[in-house]
Amino acid sequence: MPGIDENRSFVPLGIAVLAVSDTRSLADDRSGEALAQRLTEAGHRLAARAVVHDDIEAIRAVVQGWIADASIDAIITTGGTGFTGRDVTPEAIEPLFAKRMDGFSAVFHRISYDKIGTSTIQSRATAGVAGTTFIFVLPGSPGACRDAWDGILEHQLDYRYRPCNFVEIMPRLDEHLKRAKARA
Repeated sequence: MPGIDENRSFVPLGIAVLAVSDTRSLADDRSGEALAQRLTEAGHRLAARAVVHDDIEAIRAVVQGWIADASIDAIITTGGTGFTGRDVTPEAIEPLFAKRMDGFSAVFHRISYDKIGTSTIQSRATAGVAGTTFIFVLPGSPGACRDAWDGILEHQLDYRYRPCNFVEIMPRLDEHLKRAKARA
């Protein structure tokens, strides 16, 4: 049965939150605020927070900087996952993935379907790993951010969650890089 193993210690992570929007600022970014509040209440550290316009290069520049920052274990973006011309967050971030996390999208849509029905298909939520950093790309609504955190991320970013979680595999995310160095 899945759940928290109280015999394990909580491991706080550094998590960065990026809102992608042409109209929001940090002052009125309700989705980013919902994520920041939930992750800090869970015991994690808000490592960075920003808002950028719906621009592939601007989004990618912030995310690449955070991937290179050893104090950031995970990145959560919110916004830009729809189908309009300005929605470019998946296009900006997916090329950075070393590995895609297809299961994240499937589970997110299952949770979302229970709340908003077939409207969930209007989101291109995605996730993956870049280097040693987990990246989660969420829709721009506060509800979607709460659903993703409460239904997936809260558990998978908690070392105590069983039968498995992302935190316990973090030390092994760069194994392919270490093997390459050993062969050189």
